[in-house]
Amino acid sequence: MTIPLETISEKNNVVSMIEWLASFGATVNGGVTRLLYSKAWVQAQQALKAEMKSIGLDAYFDSVGNLFGRLDGTESDGKAILTGSHIDTVVDGGKYDGAYGVIASLLAVKRLKAKYGKPKKTIEVVSLCEEEGSRFPLTFWGSRNIQGAYSLDQVRGVKDSEGVLFLDAMKEAGFPPENYQSPKRQDIERFIEVHIEQGIVLEQNKKSLGIVSHIVGQRRFTVKIVGESNHAGTTPMYFRKDAVSVASELITFLTKRAQEINPHLVATVGKIAVKPNVPNVIAGEIEFSLDIRHHQEAVLQRYCQELFAYMEEKVEKAGMTITISKWMDVKPVELNCEMNTVIQQLADANQISYQNMISGAGHDSQVFGGFCPTNLIFIPSHNGISHSPKEFTSVEDLEIGIEILSEILYKLAY
Repeated sequence: MTIPLETISEKNNVVSMIEWLASFGATVNGGVTRLLYSKAWVQAQQALKAEMKSIGLDAYFDSVGNLFGRLDGTESDGKAILTGSHIDTVVDGGKYDGAYGVIASLLAVKRLKAKYGKPKKTIEVVSLCEEEGSRFPLTFWGSRNIQGAYSLDQVRGVKDSEGVLFLDAMKEAGFPPENYQSPKRQDIERFIEVHIEQGIVLEQNKKSLGIVSHIVGQRRFTVKIVGESNHAGTTPMYFRKDAVSVASELITFLTKRAQEINPHLVATVGKIAVKPNVPNVIAGEIEFSLDIRHHQEAVLQRYCQELFAYMEEKVEKAGMTITISKWMDVKPVELNCEMNTVIQQLADANQISYQNMISGAGHDSQVFGGFCPTNLIFIPSHNGISHSPKEFTSVEDLEIGIEILSEILYKLAY
């Protein structure tokens, strides 16, 4: 079955919906700030709930604020196909990240329902309450509650940058913790997410679709090196315990070694703090972040072992101390290869250019992929820009994502 692209007037509907949703939390720069449980977030979720009801879906919230629009199947076996993404943003983020996946799912189900009526298998559109971790130091609050990995225990005492407790914000948004019931779902047959790429690969390769095979694992560390502060003019070079000098060697090594080990391995030092941070004083202490990503756990493990052994040896020879603290360890996820083959066939049948990809960014699909068959599809991001008001995807590419999602849902549910 091939679903043709809609008319020009209908195509504009996806753009108008993107702009409509972006109005909740719009910034003066043309971006969006819609943080978990904020006023803008509440308004957006409630507006989406009304939209779901208007097209005949049974719309409801779970106890943490995940929003579902359910279209019951005529031959339901108690399982549901879940499709959607998240609506929370980074501060002054773009209009498309997360939000497009929710709108694409809503429009795909709306069009299928209008053309074919009720499906045989139940479909649910989900607007997940949180993915980014922009307000509170926590990510995937929505999907990990559905998975059953999170409960209120993870957020007791957690505060945002203004000192607001997570549980108080939750209550203010209309989801009082005293009414919490685990949102864990055991009836999800599979999860399908459509998302902007947030990179430049598809656009550079002139492809309309990215079919994601893996989502990378992520390990994040804080590395602290302690040397000795001293006078910049009176301390000879050979007597110094300069933490910055040693750290610069380690950062150069970790960058070069990542390139040598595997072309898909990335290592990033993005944050550095130096003490005492004075122009005429040798730095006695430096602390820097280290973000390491790859889609194979064995590669991550090998790199970390080699790197940290080298770091410890180098620092010890310099007469200093090093502390390496791990604060994130997210495992890589392989997405459903059987459905990816089907998606390739659907793309070929519709003459949509595509390529297989590895996602270097985390997505809700990473959580769902750990407990049910999951697939993630990318559409191009103009100039690869994301998490910015400059984030943009053309209407043609937006529609291709909806088209391929409609094809997938038709095949699975109708």
